Amino acid sequence: MAKPMQEVLDSLTVEGTLVEKLSDGSVRCLACGHRCLIHPGRRGICQVRFNQEGLLRVPWGYVAALQCDPIEKKPFYHIYPGSDALTFGMLGCDFHCGYCQNWVSSQALRDPACERAGGSITRATPEQLIGHAKRLGARVVASSYNEPLITSEWAAAVFQPALEAGLRCVFVSNGNATPEALAYLKPYLTGYKVDLKSMNDRNYRKLGGVLQHTLDTIRAAHEMGLWVEVVTLVVPGFNDSPDELWDAARFVAGVSPDIPWHVTAFHPDYQMTDPRDTVAEDLIRAAEIGQEAGLHFVYAGNLPGGVGEWEHTFCPNCHAALIRRYGYTILDYRLTAEGSCPECGLHIPGIWHADPQAEKIGGSAGRMRIPRVVRG
Repeated sequence: MAKPMQEVLDSLTVEGTLVEKLSDGSVRCLACGHRCLIHPGRRGICQVRFNQEGLLRVPWGYVAALQCDPIEKKPFYHIYPGSDALTFGMLGCDFHCGYCQNWVSSQALRDPACERAGGSITRATPEQLIGHAKRLGARVVASSYNEPLITSEWAAAVFQPALEAGLRCVFVSNGNATPEALAYLKPYLTGYKVDLKSMNDRNYRKLGGVLQHTLDTIRAAHEMGLWVEVVTLVVPGFNDSPDELWDAARFVAGVSPDIPWHVTAFHPDYQMTDPRDTVAEDLIRAAEIGQEAGLHFVYAGNLPGGVGEWEHTFCPNCHAALIRRYGYTILDYRLTAEGSCPECGLHIPGIWHADPQAEKIGGSAGRMRIPRVVRG
């Protein structure tokens, strides 16, 4: 008979690093903005970090999802365009977003409907994961699918051999970080993608978070020198009012006009099935607001071919087309080896290919790059 998922997950843990031990045997978890005070025998909000006899136990030694994804899927548009990211995920989350597309893994141990996620648990070592990355030609290693902050110790263990192999490492996160977690992760990370889900704190609390925590993370990650890209899933009737989109765009531009802002399309999923699908016109309207707010790089995502120029990268100085995309496929790449515009010489912020000729050009909109599930 198969073991319950909680029993399996509890066996795949080690003592955590992001913790403050208290004199009464309780622990304060420092991995995410909730800063859970966890008494002996109890669990944090994420359910996967727990107090066992005064020690904080944290996830370790497994993956629940492992794919080699186009870097554009994260999405990172300014880190090695056209490259692949070996992407791993575990189980659990510190939020409970009603529209989560990865809810089976993110809501494990919270929603009984997620019990089947236990079947996806595969034991792994950091060295095995980086071996897959090298075999598949990935240039980036990403922690994603569930919220990586709550599995930061495991991510750091995977990232160390990745760095030794010359790979870049990134987080795909809800941004509910703490200064302690960011400082812990900084030596490993090149990029940090943050979901800015709303500019309304009441909406954020419905999802299980606090708006200010995410805003603070975006600002702090940028100030630490990480390459930051921000994503807003545009949900009709939830966060798509002009005022709210303007607030989001102005905030990002206030941190830096060079931060790419991705506005992406919602479709009904999990518990949020009432809003209609986001259409191209919604994304174009949001992207135009971002541009008017002063952002240099605004992208409308996940409706390939439907949003016109908003899939592409343009020089903010001379407006030359620098990178043309169709979904995850790079159709044209014109940046120089120095990451500059070939027309006017302006340096374009990002992490670019030292050899532009090594760039993977898709060639046509009909040849879509797709994620590859990693097995073995």
